[in-house]
Amino acid sequence: MTEAAPARVVADADVLAADVLCGDDNPARDALDHVRRHSWVTLVASDPLLDDGEAVIRDLSDASLADAWRERIEREREAVEHPEDDHPALASAYRGDAAHLLTYEESLRSAKAGLSLQPHMPVSVRSPDAFARLFDPASLYEAVEGGEYPGPDRDPRA
Repeated sequence: MTEAAPARVVADADVLAADVLCGDDNPARDALDHVRRHSWVTLVASDPLLDDGEAVIRDLSDASLADAWRERIEREREAVEHPEDDHPALASAYRGDAAHLLTYEESLRSAKAGLSLQPHMPVSVRSPDAFARLFDPASLYEAVEGGEYPGPDRDPRA
C-alpha cells in the first residue's frame, strides 16, 4: 500500500456538482475553496469522475453551465486514470494517492466502508462540511511544505 499524500483531495461527483449548483453558502463550496486557495493542495479527479459531475450539473441546470464548469475543472484538477468499472471517486483517490475523499454518499462514509478501505488505501472519507471544519492549512503546510504557513496564495473565485 502506498502512502497517501495529505495535500491531495478527491471530491465525488455529488460534491463537485453541489459546489457549482448550491450557491455561496454551502459545505461543498467551503471545502473546495480550501483546495482552490492553496497552490500546494491538489484536486485529483479522473475523466469518469468529471463526466459524472458534468452529467449532474447538466441534468440539474443546463448545458452551458456544465460546459463552462468542465472547461474550468479540467484546468484545476490533476488527472488520473483507472479501470473503467471502478467507482470514479474511490479509484481517483486510490490512483491519485489522495488522503481525502469528500462525498455526500453515506455508504462511503460509514464505519463499515472505512474498515474495508483502510487495508487497501489510507484515505479519510468525509462529508464536505466535516472536511471544511477540520481543514487546518497551517499544520498541513508545515507537514507538506515545511516552514511557516504563508496564508492562502490563490483566489478561489478566480
